[in-house]
Amino acid sequence: MHLSSATAMLAAARTEAERLGVTVCVSIVDAAAWPVAFIRMEGTILGAIDVSNRKARTAALFQMDSSDFARIACPGGDAYSLENTNGGLTSFGGGVVLKSGDGTFLGAIGVSGASTEDDIAIARVAATALAA
Repeated sequence: MHLSSATAMLAAARTEAERLGVTVCVSIVDAAAWPVAFIRMEGTILGAIDVSNRKARTAALFQMDSSDFARIACPGGDAYSLENTNGGLTSFGGGVVLKSGDGTFLGAIGVSGASTEDDIAIARVAATALAA
């Protein structure tokens, strides 16, 4: 994951959040789940900082969107309580896997601060900036 790509994704996420009228935190991690870039929009609740980081880490560590992870880590799921591993994960949407055009896993983006649906939408819009 190149910093220039991460910066482009942060800009796209911010633009989409502003279009939706929400404020969010955005975390981008590389394939090893290490931080590459982060923003916190003015007025975003402080708790969203940690949540955006955990969404990105969850997606990166399991190479699946955090909304998909939620299906296996929920009560009754095949891996209930899995979110308690790896220093704490997040089992709800807003973490999106990032891949190159040839399908190589590059890392993940996590968005938090708005509704789960808006967080997912912002992350997906930002992920399209990676391909641009």
